[in-house]
Order: sequence, then C-alpha cells, then structure tokens
Amino acid sequence: MPSKNFGWGAITLACACAFLASLVMVATGQQSSSGGAAAPAAPVAPVAIDADDIGGAVTGARGPEAGVWVIAETRNLPTRFIESVVTDDQGRFVVPDLPKAEYDVWVRGYGLVDSPKTRATPGKIVNLKAVAAPDKKAAAKYYPALYWFALMQVPPKSDFPGSGERGNGISPSIRSQGEWIRQVVNTDGCTGCHQMGGEATRAIPKSILDSVHDSKTAWDRRIQAGQAGGGMSARFTQVGLQRALGMYADWTDRIAAGELPSAAPQRPQGRERNVVITMWDWADPKTYLHDEISTDKRNPTVNANGPIYGALEESGDYLPVVDPKTNTSSQVKLIVRDPNTPSSADQPPEGPSPYWGDETIWNSKTTVHSFAMDKQGRIWAAARVRKPETPAWCQAGSDHPSAKAFPIKQSTRGLEMYDPKTKKLTTIDTCFSWGHVNFDDNDVLWSSFGPAGVEGWFDVKIWDKTHDEKAAQGWSAFVLDYNGNGKRDVYTEPNQPADPTKDKRLNVQYYGDSPAADGSVWGSVQGMPGAVVRFVPGAHPPDTALAEYYEVPWNNPKAPMQGFAPRGMDVDSRGVVWTVLSSGHLASFDRGKCKGPLNGPNATGQHCPEGWTLYPLPGPNYKGAVENASADSVYYDFVDRFDLLGVGKDVPISTGNLSEGLIALVDGKFMTFRVPYPMGFFAKGMDGRIDNPNGGWKGRALYTTYATRAPFHAEGGKGNTSKLVKFQVRPDPLSK
Repeated sequence: MPSKNFGWGAITLACACAFLASLVMVATGQQSSSGGAAAPAAPVAPVAIDADDIGGAVTGARGPEAGVWVIAETRNLPTRFIESVVTDDQGRFVVPDLPKAEYDVWVRGYGLVDSPKTRATPGKIVNLKAVAAPDKKAAAKYYPALYWFALMQVPPKSDFPGSGERGNGISPSIRSQGEWIRQVVNTDGCTGCHQMGGEATRAIPKSILDSVHDSKTAWDRRIQAGQAGGGMSARFTQVGLQRALGMYADWTDRIAAGELPSAAPQRPQGRERNVVITMWDWADPKTYLHDEISTDKRNPTVNANGPIYGALEESGDYLPVVDPKTNTSSQVKLIVRDPNTPSSADQPPEGPSPYWGDETIWNSKTTVHSFAMDKQGRIWAAARVRKPETPAWCQAGSDHPSAKAFPIKQSTRGLEMYDPKTKKLTTIDTCFSWGHVNFDDNDVLWSSFGPAGVEGWFDVKIWDKTHDEKAAQGWSAFVLDYNGNGKRDVYTEPNQPADPTKDKRLNVQYYGDSPAADGSVWGSVQGMPGAVVRFVPGAHPPDTALAEYYEVPWNNPKAPMQGFAPRGMDVDSRGVVWTVLSSGHLASFDRGKCKGPLNGPNATGQHCPEGWTLYPLPGPNYKGAVENASADSVYYDFVDRFDLLGVGKDVPISTGNLSEGLIALVDGKFMTFRVPYPMGFFAKGMDGRIDNPNGGWKGRALYTTYATRAPFHAEGGKGNTSKLVKFQVRPDPLSK
C-alpha cells in the first residue's frame, strides 16, 4: 500500500481512538495502572505461591489491571467461606492460606463488571480476564453505597429552624441543617441501622410500588415495614413527616429516572492493596449481628486461635460462633433468669416487609448488645435477664451504698457470663443497664446505657471471690465540680438553677465507653452537638466520683471546624479520646491541650475547642449540605493499640458503613480497606487478636461483622446471613 496510508492521518486516527478510549475509562470509573495512555506491556514477573494459595494475574484490554479485587468463594466447607485480595501494579495477586476446597474465583473492580467465575483449587496459578464496564451505569452498579446516597438533596440551611406543617414542613424543634442530617439521614438517623444507598435501598421494592400511587406514600409504607417500623415512622414524624418523605422520595425518583453518581470511587492505592479479607457465614437469615468478640482487648493474645462470638441484639437468643481453625459455625443458646422477661417478639411488625411479610422474625429476650472477654477467656455480655423493675436493693430504702445516693427503679440489660471451658452460662442482675462492656486494668467492668444520669461498674474480682452480685456492683451520678474546689459536694439537680457554691448533676448517659490508663472512664454522649465525658471514680465512687463535660465544637467561633453527634468512641494509649460524628468526621479530643479551667462555672461544655481535632471523612457529600463534611456514616471506632491490623500502633479505625469498609487514620491520612463482596458491608463493633506473636502479619488480625439490621439488603438478598469478617494488612500484595 502507498506509504501515505501510514503517515499523519493514521497517527491522528490512532490518537483519536486512544483519546476516546480514555474518555470511556473516565466515564466508567476505570483506571489504568499508569494513569495515562496504554504503553506496550512489560513482561509480568511470575507469582510465587504455596500449596494453599491461588495466584496469578489479571489483565484487561489495556493490559494489567491494578487495584482490582480477586475474590475466591466456596460453599464446600462447613460454612460459606470467602477471601478477597487486591492486585498489585502489574495486576498480579495471591489469595493466601486457603482451606482445601474448590473455589469460584473472579475479578471485581471499579470501571469493570464482574468477570466470569473460574473454578480453581489451592496450589494453582489462575490468570483472569477483567471485563470493562460498557458504560457508566454498568460501572456504577459496583460503587459503594456512599456514592449513591450522596445524591440525596437535603433541605437548604435557610430552611432552618423549621416552620412546621403549615410552613416548610420541618419541625420547629429542628434548628439547623446539621440537626436534620443527624436526626433522619446519618448515623443517629436511618444509617444507624441500615446501609442507605445500596441497591436494595436506592430502589423502592415492587411490592410496595404496586400498592400505592406515588413515591412519597411508598416511602411511608416502606418505613413502616417490619418490627422497627414504629420507631422509623416516629423518627420521620419527629422531624416533619411529609418533608422527610419528600426528601427520600425525590432521591429514589431521580435514581429511578436514570440519575447516576456524580463522583466515582478510586481503586485501592498503596497499602490499601495489601489487605486480605476473609469471611465466614454465621447466624441465620432472620437474625442480624450487632457486635463480636475475639479476645481480651487489654491483652489480645487471650483466646489465641479460638472461636469468635457474636451478639444478635433484638433478633435472637443465642451467640453465633465461628471457629476459624475448622471453618465451622455453631451456636451457644442463651438463658434468662425470669421466664417472663420481655421479648422483641412482643413488638409485631408495624407494616408488612417486602421480604418477610407480616412475620415476626425477631424474638430475643436477652437482646445481647456487646461484650468483653476477660483474661480467662470468659465472655461477659450485656444481656437482658429479667423484667424492667429492679430488685428492692437497687431502690430507695436499700442499704447498698450506691442506692442510698442514687436509687434506680428500672433498667434493661444486666450481664450474662459464658465460660467456654465449662460451657456454663450465668446470669447477673445489675441495677443499672449495659450496652457496651469494657474492662479497666483492675478487672472492673464499666457500663454504658445508663439509665440517664448514671455510670455503673461491676468488679469481677469481688464476684469471683463471693458470687455476690450485689456486693460486686456499684454506680454513681455524673456530678460536675461546679464550684471548682476539686472535690464532690452537695449538688444542684439538672432542673434547678446552678449555684456557684455547689456542684451540679448532669443527666447524661454514655453510649460508648472506654476506661483510660489514668483510672478515668470516658464515654460519648449522643445529641446535638453531643459530648464526651470524663468520669473520675475517686476513693469511694458513689460519693466521690466527679465528671468533666466537653461538647463537640458547634456554633463556636473559637473552633476552626464544627461537628456534631458522637456515637462510638475509644481511648488510645496516650489518653486521647477518638469518636465518630454524624457530621461525617472522625474526631479526637485531647484533654491535655485545654488552655482554660476544666471545672467550675466557666466549664460550659464549649470551653475547650482547642482540645478537638476533626478529620473530614473521604468521599462525596449530600447535595446542598453545608453543615457536615461527608455523606459517609461511621457508627463506631476502635483504637488499634497493638497494631493488629498491620498499619501501625494506636491507629484509630472507624466503620465506613456507606463506603463499605474500615477507614484507618494513619499519619493524618485516611486509608480505606473496602469489602468488595458481598456488597452491603456495614459494621458496628470490632476488636482484634494476636494468634501468634511471632507470626508476622499472619499471626494477627482485626475482626468485625456485617451488622446491618437487614442482612437481606446485602448483595444476594433474602437468604443472606451476616458474616464474620477478618482484616489483615500484609507487607505487599503478593505476601503469602
């Protein structure tokens, strides 16, 4: 052919084709390993594997696919098993330490659609072909829920405070956009129990749509579904029912009409590619998980290589158990002290569920919330064991020192202890309630969940010696040193005017709690703006305990950043408090940075903005939002004091429940370790364990669980069970 056919015209055409191809990649979220036009592929170095690994390389039309997931799944073990890893910059992967079984192996990644599944067994090299998404719609199907929920249009700041049903439809009690987000959008609202933005929630079920005439009515039906329907409807009514329904209806209407996320997630980068995620099915399809425990958080070598236990909260009366050594799941049946203990089954569905109809699927009397494990490997669970009325010795007229100071008439959860060595369960009645359960260094358990105004404790040393539950427990009011003299005095009640000569009682309640090394016990207080509280027991806690109260900076001109509504919290080895906020922040509070008085009449709550540091979470924000930082929802956090995950000691890790992973703050920057499959990862509590102190990355891990109240919303739908999830970060993506 004439040479002119190989000249500038052909080159220009080739450049144009490459340019168009790059536009397709941008539109679908696909990312090449080089970030630019494809170059001739260099030879890919071979992957070394052991007999229990599956390794290989992933390539696409443009060459190696870096930062995509390779997923291996089997149902040939006693319980379903899944392991996922990320490819390196040459598209190579190693799925390590697989139990002997046959696996389905495939590729998932941003900019792709799932590749065909390949059958493989450990010890094999398997090279996989990635499949590019044909368009943005196909690519967006695999985006984390966050990117879809960020399409939510929230009311503008100018609409607050609300003007009521006859005005703008927002309740006058909702004073700011931030409070609206807190109450009906983020972690203290809908995303406290569900992952919003996943495929199951961004579309209204057909069974509901077929029975109504408009999407607002459809949403009204939707929030009535199931046994939590009454609570969901009440929350919408509290903020302004029609306005809240309209906001959610507008969101799903626009998605149904074809609107797609305006931002695309980035593929895992750097050390994010070193993660190994292992999962086991546990529990059953009608239950949900709230928390798990694998070890003693003070000494994570306790229960090394042992079973991991889960908490079903309202949904069932057993502890689900996974044994990672045998890949088996089992149950520990729970007991109550009083056969007339209330049950979650006493609350029937408010409306029919698209998944379960009118069936009452939750039936728990114990409502186990969270745990601690002691140095003997015993599990101490927050569990209901009786009716709400407390024993006489908790109430007025009792000789109990704490009851003399602050009698308690009603409470919910006590404790239930399980000893794996004897297989014995023991119920323990406490006058106060338990939510989160944490040991201090003296083997004293500290509580959260009140009742309001109370912090309680249970001394396990005393109980082990005497088995006297009355003698082992105590509680105290939260009392501010309002007169600033350094000791506890007569105090004014919360509904009385403050008196500068007296102390002042706070009617607060811990949600999260964590003992610190200095003997104090910190807790998070929900609300707007919410706070963290420091409780110092003193020599005789019922009479000597004092509290300090520090609000999250809000409407505070002295603070460089504003936030609101803490939920979970933990304390690091330096005594710094870490909490997660409904405003889309991870936050720290360092009491040592406070410049002014910590007590006295000037300690108003907003008196130490300099102690707070707020870290905006990564990812997009809601449309029109100006008073929060991110649309992500973080429920709880955990300070990794022992480098259990593999990214450093004292690293705070939060649950990115819409970004579908765990978010670690390392040297001031966030790393996101996403769970790619099944989509719908949503966590609450977490802990970590060392199985082998000399085993490197293989000898330690962080554990959590799928903790959404609706596991049937996750990928796979009805029939799904929750999953125990193990996170490990190895030195590089090919470590085996």
